[in-house]
Amino acid sequence: MSNPLVSIIMGSKSDLSIMKGAPEVLEELGIEYELTILSAHRTPHRVMKLAAGAKGRGIKVFIAGAGMAAHLPGVIAAFTTLPIIGVPIQASVSPGGLDAVLAILQMPPGVPVATVAINGSRNAGILAAQIIGTSDDNLAIRLDEFKEKMRKKVEAIADEVEAKGYQELL
Repeated sequence: MSNPLVSIIMGSKSDLSIMKGAPEVLEELGIEYELTILSAHRTPHRVMKLAAGAKGRGIKVFIAGAGMAAHLPGVIAAFTTLPIIGVPIQASVSPGGLDAVLAILQMPPGVPVATVAINGSRNAGILAAQIIGTSDDNLAIRLDEFKEKMRKKVEAIADEVEAKGYQELL
């Protein structure tokens, strides 16, 4: 992308299937992004370089997905004052993903990381859009339309359940 506003980073290739929700929603809303794979433990110098140079490249928000120790969002936060949205990823050896949640939530004072649900990359994309939308009126309008579309979808399902009964829809 030529002018990315959101930087999406994940710790490994295996995280792509979970993290795909963030770029999908950003594409739906017409927001440019960059996406890469970096490890807080294996490539810390690359993480530092990417985070420290983000403002100069026009990045407004980071989305960082990580499982297990889940240090990636916090390491990014150490090198920038831009908002970081952490996506805790449930690893196969993880106790329900709680280790990742706690690692992202329990940041020390002065180094905040916003946290979405376990495997909640789509919500991370929406939150990033909402942050950018606070200073972009056109995006704010697109977000209103996005939310209206979700409302209509839920109401259509409610109408169907009420008309047919729940048994018909199972």
